[in-house]
Amino acid sequence: MAVSNRPRSSRRNAPSPPSSTQRATASLLRDEVRAGAKDRPGVYRWLGAGGRILYVGKSVRLRTRLLSYFREATGKTARMVAEAEAVRWDYIPNEFASLFREMHLIRAWQPEYNVQHKRDRRYGFIKVTREPAPRLIPVLRPVSDGARYYGPFSRTGWMARAVHELSLATGLRDCASGTPAHFGDQIEMFGGGRTPLCIRAETGTCLAPCAGRCTVAEYDRRVSVARAFLEARSRRPLAELSEAVREASERLDFEYAGRLHERMTTLESLWDHLSGFRGQIGKLNLVYPVPGYEGDDRVYLIRRGRLHGEMPWPKSDGARRRANRVVEEAFRPALADREFSLEGAAAAEVLLTVTWFNRRSKERKRAVAPERWVARGR
Repeated sequence: MAVSNRPRSSRRNAPSPPSSTQRATASLLRDEVRAGAKDRPGVYRWLGAGGRILYVGKSVRLRTRLLSYFREATGKTARMVAEAEAVRWDYIPNEFASLFREMHLIRAWQPEYNVQHKRDRRYGFIKVTREPAPRLIPVLRPVSDGARYYGPFSRTGWMARAVHELSLATGLRDCASGTPAHFGDQIEMFGGGRTPLCIRAETGTCLAPCAGRCTVAEYDRRVSVARAFLEARSRRPLAELSEAVREASERLDFEYAGRLHERMTTLESLWDHLSGFRGQIGKLNLVYPVPGYEGDDRVYLIRRGRLHGEMPWPKSDGARRRANRVVEEAFRPALADREFSLEGAAAAEVLLTVTWFNRRSKERKRAVAPERWVARGR
């Protein structure tokens, strides 16, 4: 007698087929898409019971994309369609705008069938956490949590090592987020002090807020040093490392001096990237004209990598003069331009913009600097 090699548990855990009610609902939704949707750019939403958002997506051919869902017989897509009670869509003039709309909706609603909004896992960010004793940590996806982000970085493995070296150089903790902070200027209920929770306190590479070995002000000063470095405003960690290398060499501790020199090399590379990227962000001040569906052409204003605004393509001399005034106002120098860090939503926008133009060299050539746009219209 033949014996199946398939584990019994897989049969027990297999999802049940859609009910007759679900099949009827899916058939009605398919008819609705066939009758009402057009093959043009747009963003769509699958809704479950009570209007719960199940999934958000975008497509340059919306009708074709939606109909493809009904051809899936198994898997996550089929389960979602069986669970759906409605499908809604909005037409967007072009793919670029629909990409931003999709991202914002996913971030706002966190639909259960959108595991996470990820456009390119090759990029990472350095996060300065929002905690009583902030940490520097490498992340792949910025979120809206009040923290500050620096990046994006394309070499995520190297970025993680550089973050570790910067934490060592500045004395900031890199322990788990749940590690309690007990600063030296806080009132202690029990005498005798606290024991550090890792060896970094003993090696002098952490201020050890876990053991009350620094005050709040002392720790905050070192956070400021790290942020100034990440913003390419101060090379102080490198200067401090250089002095430490000199002192170690004078006492003939060449092994330690060598380790410090390696740390300096890593941070020099990080500085080069940060200062170079700061210039690149400045170059992402763009006026970006994009052809739209059935002549709905748009002009997008991208300021420091973020979508700052949009307007219809000007089709008359008067409209062009008004557009020029909008561009001049949008790109007027502001104090905010000096800020190099980003909060979560802004970092996600920058990443989306960088990825869009990196993958589409022809689109990057279409975009122009604000000064050139204004000069052409005069």
